[in-house]
Order: sequence, then C-alpha cells, then structure tokens
Amino acid sequence: MINFFRSFFQSKIGLGLTIGFLVLIAIAFAAGDVGSSGSFGGLSGTNNVAVVGDEDVTTAELRQSTDNAFRQVQQDDPTLSMEEFVENGGLTQVLDTLLDRVAVSEFGRMLGVRAGENLINSEIRMISAFRGPDGSFSADVYRAALQQQGLTDQIVREDLSDGLIAQQVLVPAVFGAKFPDSIVARYATQLREKREGSIALVPAELFAPKDDPTAKQLQAFYNANRTDFMRPERRQVRYARFGTEQLTDSIEPTAAEIKKRYQDNADLYRASENRTFTQLIVPTKQAAESFRKRVSEGASLTQVAEEAGLETQQIGPITREDYAQQANSAVAQAVFSAGRGKIAAIARSPLGYHVVRIDDVETIAARTLAQARDEIADALRAEKQRRALTELASTIDERVNSGESFSDIADALKLETETTRPLLANGQVFGGQPGDAAPEIVQPLIQTVFQMREGQPQIAEVETGKTFVLYEASDISPAAVPPLKEIRDAVSARWAMAEGAKAAKAASDRILKRVRGGDSLAEAMRAEKVSLPPAQPLSLTREQMMQMQRPNPPISLMFAMSAGTAKRLEAPRNAGFFLVQLEEITAGKIDKDDPLMGEARRGYSQLLSREYGDQLRKAIRTEVGIERNADAIETVRRQLTGQSAN
Repeated sequence: MINFFRSFFQSKIGLGLTIGFLVLIAIAFAAGDVGSSGSFGGLSGTNNVAVVGDEDVTTAELRQSTDNAFRQVQQDDPTLSMEEFVENGGLTQVLDTLLDRVAVSEFGRMLGVRAGENLINSEIRMISAFRGPDGSFSADVYRAALQQQGLTDQIVREDLSDGLIAQQVLVPAVFGAKFPDSIVARYATQLREKREGSIALVPAELFAPKDDPTAKQLQAFYNANRTDFMRPERRQVRYARFGTEQLTDSIEPTAAEIKKRYQDNADLYRASENRTFTQLIVPTKQAAESFRKRVSEGASLTQVAEEAGLETQQIGPITREDYAQQANSAVAQAVFSAGRGKIAAIARSPLGYHVVRIDDVETIAARTLAQARDEIADALRAEKQRRALTELASTIDERVNSGESFSDIADALKLETETTRPLLANGQVFGGQPGDAAPEIVQPLIQTVFQMREGQPQIAEVETGKTFVLYEASDISPAAVPPLKEIRDAVSARWAMAEGAKAAKAASDRILKRVRGGDSLAEAMRAEKVSLPPAQPLSLTREQMMQMQRPNPPISLMFAMSAGTAKRLEAPRNAGFFLVQLEEITAGKIDKDDPLMGEARRGYSQLLSREYGDQLRKAIRTEVGIERNADAIETVRRQLTGQSAN
C-alpha cells in the first residue's frame, strides 16, 4: 500500500557472495556485485577521497563502490552508461553512503563496540554461498569462493565487522519508534481522500505535418537532436562451453571412500532433531519479555514485531549444533527446549535478546551405512566432478593469464566455438525482431562482456559444478550517432512529431482557456476543429492511485492539484499533452478499528525509524569528523566518465 524505502549503505566488497549483508531493524547495508580489485587509471590507490575520523577512504574504495552501485542500477536499466550514472548524482550518493558506513563504524569503535571473532565466524557460517554439498559450511568452498571473487579472508572479516558494529550502534536508536495514533490517523485519512475530474490527451500525431520536411529543416532537426538517434554500443560474444564431457579421470567413488566418509561424518547419521522457528532479536530484555508475553497470549509474533517497526526472521530447518554456532549455546538451549508452537524462554546472544516461536520440530532417525550409501556416493561424485572441473578451469585460466588467445585455447582443448549476433547491453540482438536475444548460456555473461576489452578472454561457471564457458568480446561497435542518410526516415518521423507537438501545445492552450472560462474539459475538447479523443472521467481515491503498479503522471498530477483547476502535462517523446481537470475533492474518513490504521501504523513506524537513523548518522558524521578531498573526488569522476585529466 505505502512503500517505505530503507536506507542502504555501500559495502566495500559488495554482495557478490552475499557477504556483508546484514538485515537490520529499519536499516540495511547493501551494495552491488563484487567489482574489479585492480588499480585504475593513473591513481595508485593510495590517494584519499576523504578521511573519516582516523580512517582513510581511498580512491580505489570509491571507484569499486561506484562500480558496484552502477551494476546494481544497470540490472534494471541495462543500457545505462557510467557517464549518465555519474552525471545524475550516482557518484555523490555512493560517496555519501560510503562515508556514512565508515563513520558509523568509527563511532562504534570510539564507544568501545566490537565484533568478536566468534560472532564474525557465525556470520560467515550462515552465508549459503559457503556451504558444501551436505548443506553445512565448507572451508574449501569458502576459500574457493573468495579466490574466485579476488577477495581475502581479512577483507571479508573487516567488512562483516563494520556491519556488525553499525548494527549495534544504529539498532537501539531506531528500535520501537512509533507515531501517536492521532498523527497516524491524520495521514491515513489522506489515503481515503477521493478525487473526481477528467483526463484528456491532445495527441501530437493529429497535428503533424502531412508534407515531408525540406532538406534544410531535416538537417537542422538532426543537428539539434543528434543524441536522440544514438545507436547503443553493440558487442558480439565468441564463446566455447566445457564441462563434464572434457573430464577423463573417473569420478565414481569407491566403496572404501564411501565407508570413510560415513565414518568421518558419523554425527550426520545419528538420530537428530531439526527445528524451524520464527525469531525476533531486540536490544533489551524488557522489550523481549513484553513481546513474549503478548505472543504467549495469542498475538502474532510477526504482527507484534511490525507494529514496533521491527522484522522477524525465519530460521531452519536447523540442528541445535548449527544454531548454537549462529547464536550461542544459551539461545540454542532455550530454543531446543521449547515445544512445537511455544515461545522459547528469553536468552541473550551478542546480537541481543531472542524472542523465538517454535514452528516445527522434525525428528530424524539414525541411518546405517547401507541406508546412506547412495547419498554419500552422490556427494562424493559431485565433489570429484567439481574438483576436476575446477582444476580444468584453473588450467584454462592460467593459459588466459599467460596471454594465449581464445582461438589457441579452444583449439588446444578441442572446444567447439560459437559467435553471437551483435548484442545490446540488455542481451537483445541489435536490429533483431522482438524477442531476439542472446543464447541462454550467454545471458549471464552479458554484463561482464560489456566491461571487457576486445580480444581478452575470460572464463565463467554458468552451471554450478557442471558447465564452464570460455568467452570474449570479439567485435565491439561503440555507441555513436549514425549519419543522417542512414536514418533519414526515422529523423523525418521524429521531426513530424516534434512539429505536431508544437501545434498540440497551442491547441491545449486554447482548451485550457475554455475550461477556465467555464466549460468542462469534455466540452472544451469538442470545440477544437481537429477531432480529438474524448476526455475520460476519473473518480478514485489516493489509496487506489498508490496501488497502481506503474506511476501514472496525469493521475499523480490530479492528486497534487487544487479543486476547480485544470493543468497541462507534457507527454514523453513529443507524443502530445495531457490535460487534467480536478472538479471535486472528498475528504477521507477512517475509524480506529479500520485495517488501514494498522497498516499505516506499521508503515509510519518504519518511516520514523528511518528518520531517527538518518538523524543519528548526521550527528555521527559531525562527532567523528569527515574531511573530503575535492580534487581526488573530481579525479575519480573523470576516470569513471572517461574524461581527460585536463
């Protein structure tokens, strides 16, 4: 109903491995995929864009964080360029959020807040990307994942430490924030406000000239609107897949290997118990006991949490041992001592006090070697296959790093190569029919392909444990404006629409003049010599308007107008002009027991929590002290946008 957006901090290493992502109460820390960790441009990486307290924020960190954020935004707008992202304020926003993250962490350390090694270990073990075939944390998978992303254990731990410290600093400030019901009711009634009026469109195409433009007119329009005809960058992808078919060694496990795995993991096959539960972590014992009491009396834990502006977390199925590593033994003891459907006794971990409702209890019987044989064999087979493929991929990667070409590597390994048609950054075929897109195996590679240099192959795993791809950008056509002679028809059509828009604007002026003289919008539209689409009556509430999946500019305008007025709104791409007439506003009404009150109460609590968090971060910035280096920031901006240093 109402979307309340939480603030996001820019993680130094991103979310390529879901590292550093901590779901907080009212505030979340997030960033994009892990970017390149190499040096950039002429900067050494030791220049500072800012000093936060005693900690330096380097140009390399800002560049990487901006790359991460840009890739996130580009997922929704694949044709977006870095230049557009930076010019629209992306770099400034990334820098602000990066400095906020460092400042909060520094402030926490000033107060003596720490994230211990055991707590960081538990966070790492909870990340699903680091789990092995048996679903448990695997040190081998952890090391391989970090190596693949160019990270180190120290970087991961420092980033997690920053996030955990920030959580301990910010959560108490935003915890349990609530507006009085009188204020909630005042705003909630606006959702029931009803507006009645009319909306019409004066289409430019109805006023477009019938004759073609002169050569002089066409050239002048082309020169003035060149960027509108920009052809986006296109790239072809040459690729070769390799996988299990290239493996020559046997990956079938032996009976001795199966038996040894069973004996080494005997605990997995003993009788055990898995539990699934809903968890809420709060900073004070008093709050935890209050929530536990309300839920014990029949209230929903999720609803109680939402009313306080908090969020619950679904855990499990999980064993007692695994949960003890995530929280601690005291919390695990409380959770695994409570019955199904009950609320566990309150226990404390380094993150706070746990309020836990037991949703399900699953008892698992012990299994013999014979019963577990097939499962173990499958796991060993998958591990052997994964290991062999990883070794093969490493061999190919070494050849890539040594400078061998795509063709030489493919020929040496007898790989079948394929080349796509020219592709756009969204994976669609340039100049193709609707729906023409890159092959399915190439789709996950598109984002990287548009950041590669031509003729520099890379490898990627496209199907976990089964298929890898060797690929390169084989032909790059940069974004450019084509010559007028190649797009004369398109330019002519756009000129006609632009000329039609001028006449449509004059017509809309005449129509608005009649409306202000007392005519209805429908009557004023009919008075035009050109037959226009009829005005459409509209009657809806603000709540209905906000439930629309896509923003509707003329309807949004109606809810920003005064009763008895009429306004004009330009349609995009010279399509014409919307005319909006608001005739009547009916004030909304809401009762205390209206379900909307509950939703508004939760929503505005989250909004207030966010405001508290924003105010605290501003105060922290002042307390810690931030000194920016304008020259270094400008240098990063130039490097990102490809501008010269002069």
